[in-house]
Amino acid sequence: MTNLKSTFSPIESLQAGTWLDAVAWNEQGLVPVIAQELGTKDILMMAWMNRDALLATLRLGEAVYWTRSRQKLWRKGEESGHTQKVKEIRLDCDGDTVLLLVEQKDGIACHTGEHSCFFQQWDSESATWVDESKSKN
Repeated sequence: MTNLKSTFSPIESLQAGTWLDAVAWNEQGLVPVIAQELGTKDILMMAWMNRDALLATLRLGEAVYWTRSRQKLWRKGEESGHTQKVKEIRLDCDGDTVLLLVEQKDGIACHTGEHSCFFQQWDSESATWVDESKSKN
């Protein structure tokens, strides 16, 4: 088994190629992406990428996603400053999900100001979602 470096290096000159065919793009030409914090292993967020977003991410070394609502590329943190520096990138066994291990600038990944987008927890006793956000506690 090959032991790869645990850090990612951007390739500014990388061009689109057959390597993109390893990704199982959905009917809209998108693939789901999970952003996980490198140090804590916290799942920060889920987003989408198209081919251009994946290529831009690999070239820049920072997370670039496809925003379905605005129908454009979105460099994470372009407005908030909460960028995600990509340290490692993985493709799952089916090729249909990308995992980014990132360093999250300022520890805020969610547009709500939370560390993670996953702050609502299911409570079986009350059969409801409980808001566990820092701002509520």
